[in-house]
Amino acid sequence: MTDLNKPNSKPTDSEVAAKQAPNSTDGSVHSQQVSIKAWSQKLLVVILCVASFYGGWKSYESNMVNECTANGGQMIEGQRTMLCQSL
Repeated sequence: MTDLNKPNSKPTDSEVAAKQAPNSTDGSVHSQQVSIKAWSQKLLVVILCVASFYGGWKSYESNMVNECTANGGQMIEGQRTMLCQSL
């Protein structure tokens, strides 16, 4: 067996594998927890992205309405959009 305290000694592949190998039952439970955590984090990121996009869109609309009214206009509904009409 290689002495790991020596600076120039390198452990063999079997020594590294023995130290890294978890119990088979613990490893499967742990991998499921990591997988569930990863999916919940991805779902949270998607929800936050959608909320951020929606908030940005509403902020943009609000700024356009404020700019229109500040310039003496009035918002009117178009077919698919809001339009600023000068008075």
